[in-house]
Amino acid sequence: MTARNKAAKNNILDGSVPQQQDCYEGERLVHVLKSIQRGVESARALAENSLPEKVWLKQQFAIGVNDVTRVLERMAPTVENGSSAQSPCVRLQAILLAADCNPKWLIKHLPTLALSRKVPLMIVRDDKKGSLRLGELVKLKTAIAIGVKARGNAINQIIQELLDGDEVNQGALLEVQ
Repeated sequence: MTARNKAAKNNILDGSVPQQQDCYEGERLVHVLKSIQRGVESARALAENSLPEKVWLKQQFAIGVNDVTRVLERMAPTVENGSSAQSPCVRLQAILLAADCNPKWLIKHLPTLALSRKVPLMIVRDDKKGSLRLGELVKLKTAIAIGVKARGNAINQIIQELLDGDEVNQGALLEVQ
């Protein structure tokens, strides 16, 4: 077990949200959320269907703790070599999780479940407004957890750049279009 996994496990056991380098706050959070919002707008513009926006958003994201949990549970756990026994219908690329969830036990299971499925967590911390900021992404008042579904679009490209530690820039969106 790596040091990062041990730290995540200890945080899970005491009920706290992991505090790792994948915690976004301040200017970094603003930059990340604006980048993801541009990705959503770009992917929506490229979509050739006439679905209502709320339906289209549900195709791109698992919204809310229950929906994220449901999708994670349907994904097969990955074995040590990184492959899964079966390929799921829907796979999450990453989970955006608001650190201001109260009570904490509502999201206590998500880090363990995400770790077993090899889905990275991106913690959003914004002085008791993280859930409001996540809600803005999916046109809701608040959202404690948002799972980004792997669909191969501009949203996924931006999330992958964030996970790789690269700076998201405007050129990435231009390449997709």
